[in-house]
Amino acid sequence: MSNERAEFSKRLAAAMLAQGHEPRPGVLVTQFNLRFPGTSVVFQTASRWLNGKGIPEQDKLVVLADWLKESPDFLRFGDRAVHGKRGARQVKEEAPTYDDQKVFDIYRALPAAQQKVVCDVILALAAPPSRRSTSIKRRAGA
Repeated sequence: MSNERAEFSKRLAAAMLAQGHEPRPGVLVTQFNLRFPGTSVVFQTASRWLNGKGIPEQDKLVVLADWLKESPDFLRFGDRAVHGKRGARQVKEEAPTYDDQKVFDIYRALPAAQQKVVCDVILALAAPPSRRSTSIKRRAGA
């Protein structure tokens, strides 16, 4: 087991405990799959993450970090991310916080046509950058 993977698994387990979750693969796979919009991960994948045998890809790491209220860089790299490997200045942008339920309630109160616009915007923002530029060009008539 590589030291990097082992350290990641320790940070992941500690972050789960800090948020009141047992650091077990069953808990991790359930909570992760509730939040990840892509293909679900299986029990064995969560087990590998917690047992120091694997590190998730960046898109999955971002979801884990958001759920566990940590930065993806800290989960992945630990203190190296905070201090910077070469002493580089770290800039952390504070993410805005929203009352998700309130936003959802407002969305549900919108007329169907406006709900469609909101969905189109969200889907456009969630698309990979290469697809975003293609759809923008199509809409602009290019």
